[in-house]
Amino acid sequence: MNALDNPQTIAPSNFGAFSEPHTDLRDWLERVEGIGELLRVSGVDWKLEMGAVAEMIYHAHPENPPAILFESIPGYPPGFRVLSGMTNSPQRLALTLGLPLSKRPLDIVRAYRDRMKNFQLIDNVFVKAGAALENVDRDEDVDLYKFPVPFLHELDGGRYIGTADLVIMKDPDTGWVNVGTYRAQVHDRNTLGLWMSPGKHGRIIREKYFKMGKPCPVVVCCGHDPLLFLSSGNEVSYGVAEFAHAGGHRGAPFDTLKSELFGLPMPANAEIVLEGEILPDDLRIEGPFGEWTGYYASAERADNVLRIKRAYYRNDPILTMACPMRPPSDYTLSKCVIKSAMIWDQVERAGLSGVEGVWCHEAGGGRLFNVISIKQAYAGHARQAAMLAANVHAGNYLGRFVVVVDHDIDPSNTFDLLWAMATRCDPSEDIEFIRQAWSGPLDPRKRAGEAHNSRGVIMAVRPYEWMKEFPPVAESSVELRSETLRKWGHLLKHA
Repeated sequence: MNALDNPQTIAPSNFGAFSEPHTDLRDWLERVEGIGELLRVSGVDWKLEMGAVAEMIYHAHPENPPAILFESIPGYPPGFRVLSGMTNSPQRLALTLGLPLSKRPLDIVRAYRDRMKNFQLIDNVFVKAGAALENVDRDEDVDLYKFPVPFLHELDGGRYIGTADLVIMKDPDTGWVNVGTYRAQVHDRNTLGLWMSPGKHGRIIREKYFKMGKPCPVVVCCGHDPLLFLSSGNEVSYGVAEFAHAGGHRGAPFDTLKSELFGLPMPANAEIVLEGEILPDDLRIEGPFGEWTGYYASAERADNVLRIKRAYYRNDPILTMACPMRPPSDYTLSKCVIKSAMIWDQVERAGLSGVEGVWCHEAGGGRLFNVISIKQAYAGHARQAAMLAANVHAGNYLGRFVVVVDHDIDPSNTFDLLWAMATRCDPSEDIEFIRQAWSGPLDPRKRAGEAHNSRGVIMAVRPYEWMKEFPPVAESSVELRSETLRKWGHLLKHA
């Protein structure tokens, strides 16, 4: 039996310096500040400055950058805040997932992959009360401009309240509750534009309601535990509840409330939650929006609007923000780590052995340039690995390149990767193509209306058939390196 078919409560392996998981976003922020990874910034304006400050910081410090808490936002009450870069460092990502703390991204990938070998789902539970109900605005009292919604990029079509959000929907046929992350633009005080790419689970659910001639009920959470964001923003399998997926990583169920109108689950201690319905025949122009590819690939378009009828929020709420931009952005590292671990897990579940590592590079937004390292055991092993990495669910949507390398190559090291491609790949023999693959409107290399893209699959490995004849690498042996480090390592302090 697949472990995902038999939910049970199990404890995560480690919470670093903590004996139990964080309770909510605010508890998480205290822990992040405790490890020195929270930057508090006051006086930054919601219009363009938040996006520009995030870009400045994350481009200047792509390795181990801080989370940014924007406070004292001009024009808003002092307690209203915006949080950027929740899980965009290895340590914050490990803290969020309850994994051993490390500053090495591949350590988190391996720890996540190891957990998935015995992973169990833990369903959410419903409770009667929660901090999310401290304030409830209903019907005409709803005003989305009450919150410091950022205008992120100069060419954006408006302000986007949903970037690091949870979009919660229920399949009308099966009752499965899906949680996805989709961009949500504020049209006016109680109306959102909600863009969901074709093939995404939320889009499939919405179309089911429309075919029935009914509006689609939706809850949008805009401030929450970062662990929920990790599950909602990655390719959890169809039919698997993201609340249960995140609960499995937490080692305990998430407390949820039933929304007033539709009974949809919403995190009990969420910061901001919006409830409404998508109307089949009510269209408005959505976009453009600078996206994770680093381009304005999706132009403005007419899309169905989401009418908000309830706004639930805590006192002094915190709006969570993800700012897509030319990589690296305030969430690309966490996307790369989780995506790498999910591809690794899914490739192994498909039956492939010998995987030594997987890395989805930030320059590709965590999707467009993925590398898998293997220890070759048989002829065709490299191609099998590459094709699986390109086609498992976690690696398939809007991909571009997959490279397979030998086990002596660190897949996250760009210099090592390019060296392997330059010396072990014969272009005429070792590059394959996959045509008519799953793409989407955010692909900058496609013209409007095109439904597919292609993939380059590159074998940058020693040919298995004559691997023993391949020229040896010109470098010190492991033993010599170890002895040199012991005897002469002090020189590194002055190098």
